[in-house]
Amino acid sequence: MPLVLYRKYRPQTFSEIVGQEHVVQTLTNAISSGMISHAYLFSGPRGSGKTTIARLLAKSVNCSGRKEGTAEPCNKCSSCLEIMGNRSLDLIEIDAASHRGIDEIRELRDGIKFAPVKSKHKVFIIDESHQLTKEAANALLKTLEEPPSHAIFVLATTEIHKMIPTIISRCQRFDFRKLTVPEIVKKLEMICEKEEVKVEKPALELIALNAGGSIRDGESLLDQTLSFSGEKSKEIKVEDIKDLLGLVEIEVISKFTDFIYQKKAGEAIDFLNEITEKGSDLQQFSKSLINYLRQVLILKIVGLETKNPIITGFTKEDLEKLKTQAAAFKEEDLRKILNLFLEAENKIRYSSIPQLPLELAIIESCQLA
Repeated sequence: MPLVLYRKYRPQTFSEIVGQEHVVQTLTNAISSGMISHAYLFSGPRGSGKTTIARLLAKSVNCSGRKEGTAEPCNKCSSCLEIMGNRSLDLIEIDAASHRGIDEIRELRDGIKFAPVKSKHKVFIIDESHQLTKEAANALLKTLEEPPSHAIFVLATTEIHKMIPTIISRCQRFDFRKLTVPEIVKKLEMICEKEEVKVEKPALELIALNAGGSIRDGESLLDQTLSFSGEKSKEIKVEDIKDLLGLVEIEVISKFTDFIYQKKAGEAIDFLNEITEKGSDLQQFSKSLINYLRQVLILKIVGLETKNPIITGFTKEDLEKLKTQAAAFKEEDLRKILNLFLEAENKIRYSSIPQLPLELAIIESCQLA
């Protein structure tokens, strides 16, 4: 069974990591100088590389072929191969979402006393560690206070505010950030090259834009796109991505935005009902509209002189149109309009007439002075 892209191209060395330079640099310096901590806390959004870097850390500290004064694992010794093949007995991965009770932590605490089977360190990766129960977290705290010298803990969480402060204080904390569109595009381009598939740059930018800062989501969307396309020889274009993701055409959003800044409420409502009758998903339309108006606002504030990673996925003609609309709106009005459509998007799912919240937002937007 073929591996999904995000597993097939999971980085196997620190140099392959895209983004998170501050985390990589600090960890590689610590490994190469032998200053390993007994507990680390990785916090940040999903798909930002927390588990990948935790596994790399485990591989590096147990690598028998690693050169002294360096941090990169050799990926050839038995320890590296076992970790890469998910069969290492000295790397224990626990999903706290499904193993969150005190019994599981007690079991872990009893098991930690035993020396590693064949490696130098026993590494415990506890994913979604904020989901541990209060009792389990307190039991883990005792282990973190006095761990045996062979044990290393890596706690990963997407919700750092739910972690108890005493656990945070006993770990070296690293905050992971969302990846930028250019960083995700760079990784996707590398995958396309290795998979020998052609995907045009604007299409990759559109995938990256819809990944929401998650490299894993970007790779999953690319995987979906390649399956959808089928033919390796055919170049995948922006239109293919829009069809797959159900994205609303920029031209449709642009025309609708014209009606708003021209204060043509009647035409905007007619246009909305017209696209609804054609089968457009109003939730997706709202999402696309908000994203578009956000880019108009950013363009209004910063202009195109500086290369802004948010303003991507547009053709030259689309950008010209965006500039025209940015010039036509007042900044204050744009902020109010964005808020109106954000409120409308939240109300759509609960409304008995789905387009009504959008229609009310149109009327209020067109009534702005």
